[in-house]
Amino acid sequence: MRHNLFLYLIPFLLIQGCAQLPQNKEKKEASNKEKTAFQTSNPWKPVTDVRADVAIVYSVKDHHKKAEMTFEQRVQTWRDKGYTTHFMSGIAWGEYQDYFTGEWDGEWHLDEGQVTQKGDTIWHGRMIPYIVPSMNFIKYMKEKVIKRVIDAGIDAIYLEEPEFWARAGYSEAFKREWKEYYGFEWRPQHESAENTYLANKLKYHLYYRAVEECFSYAKEYGKSKGMDVRCYVPTHSLVNYSQWMIVSPEASLASLSSVDGYIAQVWTGTSREPNYFNGQEKERVFETAFLEYGSMESMTAPTGRKMFFLTDPIEDWPRDWADYKKNYQATFAAQLLYPMVADYEVMPWPDRIYEGLYRTSAGSEEKAQIPRFYSTQMQVMVNTLNEMPLSENKVSGSQGIGILMSNSLMFQRFPTHKGYDDPQLSNFYGQALPLLKRGVPVKTVHIENASYSKTWQDVNLLIMSYSNMKPMEESAHGYIADWVEKGGTLVYCGRDEDPFQTVQEWWNTNGNEFKAPSDHLFGKLGLETPLQAGEYTYGKGKVVVIRKDPKEFVMEEGSDLEYINTIKKIYDDNSNSEKLQFKNHFALTRGPYEIISVVNENEDQTPYTAKGKFIDLFDPKIPVLNEKKVKPGEQAFLYNIQSVKDPEVPQVLAAAARIYDEVFTDNAYSLVAKSPENTTNVMRVLLPQKAENVKITDPKGQILVAETSWDEPSKTYFLSFENYADGVQVEFTW
Repeated sequence: MRHNLFLYLIPFLLIQGCAQLPQNKEKKEASNKEKTAFQTSNPWKPVTDVRADVAIVYSVKDHHKKAEMTFEQRVQTWRDKGYTTHFMSGIAWGEYQDYFTGEWDGEWHLDEGQVTQKGDTIWHGRMIPYIVPSMNFIKYMKEKVIKRVIDAGIDAIYLEEPEFWARAGYSEAFKREWKEYYGFEWRPQHESAENTYLANKLKYHLYYRAVEECFSYAKEYGKSKGMDVRCYVPTHSLVNYSQWMIVSPEASLASLSSVDGYIAQVWTGTSREPNYFNGQEKERVFETAFLEYGSMESMTAPTGRKMFFLTDPIEDWPRDWADYKKNYQATFAAQLLYPMVADYEVMPWPDRIYEGLYRTSAGSEEKAQIPRFYSTQMQVMVNTLNEMPLSENKVSGSQGIGILMSNSLMFQRFPTHKGYDDPQLSNFYGQALPLLKRGVPVKTVHIENASYSKTWQDVNLLIMSYSNMKPMEESAHGYIADWVEKGGTLVYCGRDEDPFQTVQEWWNTNGNEFKAPSDHLFGKLGLETPLQAGEYTYGKGKVVVIRKDPKEFVMEEGSDLEYINTIKKIYDDNSNSEKLQFKNHFALTRGPYEIISVVNENEDQTPYTAKGKFIDLFDPKIPVLNEKKVKPGEQAFLYNIQSVKDPEVPQVLAAAARIYDEVFTDNAYSLVAKSPENTTNVMRVLLPQKAENVKITDPKGQILVAETSWDEPSKTYFLSFENYADGVQVEFTW
């Protein structure tokens, strides 16, 4: 609530300058935001003082690592520095040794780990197995973890990565859950496609149950203490889990009343997983990240749940700093191309980023901490997220093309049966990459959200296949048919020959006798089966059938031309749309920010040229440019100085620190800049005229050595100086 009454109660404050009060109010309100966050298992340190809104404290374990502190003491260190504190822990793994060793209930529980066909437990760490989440383990999570967190006064809980490995499913614990769920004895998943499907449905159910139980308890217990506890699931994208052969509840969790939102755990480590396009298997980090973020956005947008997008300046596997930088820029640009998401986890684990040792170059074993130029650039990028606006602008390119996804993408990945394989999830990428590589911003559509009317907004052409997934609910086909009848165009790709077509499921049980789930869909569309390749009508819409599996569009060079020509003809023939536009780039304006990505592997190798007056936010020197050329395979992130509404008002346009305590007078502007120590700040400050004096002092009031320069055409001051967690005072006078 804005306390406007304050203006009337204390009128003499107006003498100090009208601009001062709104700014202070703004900053006060900003301090209560939960727009940006990071996760950490350590107490506050000046070298990891990231200055996001929220510190998500990880694990309830006392005496974590070298910090001789209780969980509550760790939390308090962040609160003392002005952070809102939330909590995160794993639900499929975590520091729960007291459960496995019997310390909690007197019984040994290492037999509840996920086990492969060879009898090997899948470990996340020492004495930390991936878990088959029994009701007993859920009870432990409630009593030992969630209750303690809420008792500590934390009202936001994140249980991350509900993951069951596809190759697991052979433990005694899993066999017990199978018998209870299905009512018959366990069947080895490697023996048939049906067993695989049944096993993965159970894995899916077990973590759906675990999340529901834990979060329902959190809500109820919080209410008993007068708290409104919010619950979030940090999770990899459906694209990544399917490619990495992991089963998770994913989109279905959005239907739970106890789930308030997600963190989209997308970063270089997930997005660099190779895929096929034009016959070549290789990393395509930007394109994969774009599809990953898109699948997370479409999973929640129709449901109104909150979504945080994550990026990571490094990754789990050791690489060199140049590699991290390049791919961080690619994933960062990809997330910003979704303008209706504006909440971010700016980084995970700042300790490993700022204090970890990584290779200085690709061919060297020499290791060093993060280079100053990279930490500066990273902090500039991170601090833009604190101000990143929502936008109704669309990313450049032909709109309205969706690709259907289902949670069951995760069910068919491992093991293979009857010689049918889907290398690197090519049946999914085969639908997406031929378009994305031609500059078409395809979106994903979750079949689990088919009942929400918002799911179908802005979708004119839907591409789908059951070669790599199956519809888990019969009702979804009714919603798809309604959409087609009202004028939508459905493109179905698939031979329907994979061994999962005939698993015992709703389309061939309880009175249904369809040979494949698509036959049921075609029946809903008024079409007789078996349906041959061709074009059909239903109501005001169209159905186009391509009798090829989508993997055939990408696994051989030039094999996507028939598919692309079909999509283009359909799109162009639609009188309600413009011609399908092929190009080599994506661009979006969000407030003052310009985000650009130019794809490679495109016939057009022309760089994208932006002209204006920009600050280059991917350059640690944040220079002012009149022109920016972006080459194929590269991205750009720019601040448009010409977008500033009132250039006479002093303001920080870009900085490698967060800005606090701004004060304005007729001839002066001051601020405090805070950022992690042992890093270099750069700032570009807009002023009405060149300052006669610039004073920069450290937290003790000592004058700091600084680099300064004035750029007359842009009316901006460039500053560079050493960062301090307690803040550097900057004063301009003119």
